[in-house]
Amino acid sequence: MKKRNIALLGSTGSIGTQALEVVWAFPDLLEVSVLTAAKNVDLLIAQALAFHPQFVVLMDETQGDKLKEGLLGTGIAVLLGEDALVEVVQHEPIDIVLNAIVGSAGLRPTVKAISCGKDIALANKETLVVAGEVIMPLVEKHGVKMLPVDSEHSAIFQCLAGEEQNPIEKIYLTASGGPFRGKDIAFLETVTKEQALKHPNWSMGAKITIDSASLMNKGLEVIEAKWLFDLDVEQIDVIVHPQSIIHSIVQFQDGSMKAQLGLPDMKLPIQHALTYPLRQPNTFERFNFLDYPTLTFERANHDVFRNLELAYEALRQGGDRPCVLNAANEIAVDAFLRDEISFLGMSKLIEATMCQLSSIKQPSLDDLIAVDQQTRVVARSLIRSIG
Repeated sequence: MKKRNIALLGSTGSIGTQALEVVWAFPDLLEVSVLTAAKNVDLLIAQALAFHPQFVVLMDETQGDKLKEGLLGTGIAVLLGEDALVEVVQHEPIDIVLNAIVGSAGLRPTVKAISCGKDIALANKETLVVAGEVIMPLVEKHGVKMLPVDSEHSAIFQCLAGEEQNPIEKIYLTASGGPFRGKDIAFLETVTKEQALKHPNWSMGAKITIDSASLMNKGLEVIEAKWLFDLDVEQIDVIVHPQSIIHSIVQFQDGSMKAQLGLPDMKLPIQHALTYPLRQPNTFERFNFLDYPTLTFERANHDVFRNLELAYEALRQGGDRPCVLNAANEIAVDAFLRDEISFLGMSKLIEATMCQLSSIKQPSLDDLIAVDQQTRVVARSLIRSIG
């Protein structure tokens, strides 16, 4: 395998830090050329000193002087602001862009990277949720690879290897159920952010952890799967699998099923995306069936976890509805973490926002960017009324 040069967007987050562990384990195969962060300047400096990229980008321009001082004399170029993300992914040596940015901020650099012929390792599900109908034709036009990093989509991707001639009948995205699996609406009315941030199986950032607790994370994954694997909404199901060992399942038209199994460790799908198509040996902990003698499955409750149903409804309606859903959810999660709305208030805010905005059936990329911003304004205006 030829050494691969990486632009890592969102290097200080959960996926970004684990990606750097993978890079560190394969110094002869992987090299980091770009590191970017939103505001964690101290960790970004430490990462840059350890990996010596050619560029670092910090979104928070107010901390630019601190970043420049921390990297003084290293020869590492410092760029600041959102536009710098779009600029830096065009850098000639980059082979693959690992987009681990949380939220819709990952959209513009992904579009630019694809247009410049860079392969994409996608951990930023919002890119396809917001603009899948724009992104996937670009992928085809420029002949680049879109390699999923989410454990569920990576599992589907791996199950489809060698099955190019065999149509998918259905896919099953597995969900742990989060910290509130089996709970009813009455229980969810009083849950706190501290409870919601305690995921039983995965270690993730705050936003994704809250999305997992509300099952919005799974709803966004349903929308992402539609675009990644060219499926209809009826072909995508969600099942709760508390052990998080089976990461997802593909059912083919003859009824046969393939599943990808492994311990809940994000370094596995990260490595698969960065070293694809080869499977490199590693020292990660191995799954042992005897440690998990029972694997169980449950139906996802769309009535209790309203966010999952809202995501399906957005996908059925199409157009800009997934974009509205995603932007409203980002505002809702932020409001919940700020104690401005309740846990169930997140679904109410998202639904109310979706009702406020008229639909665009065939939006352009510019339309979607405008809708994203408009949705945030509307959602913020509704927070006080939701409570």
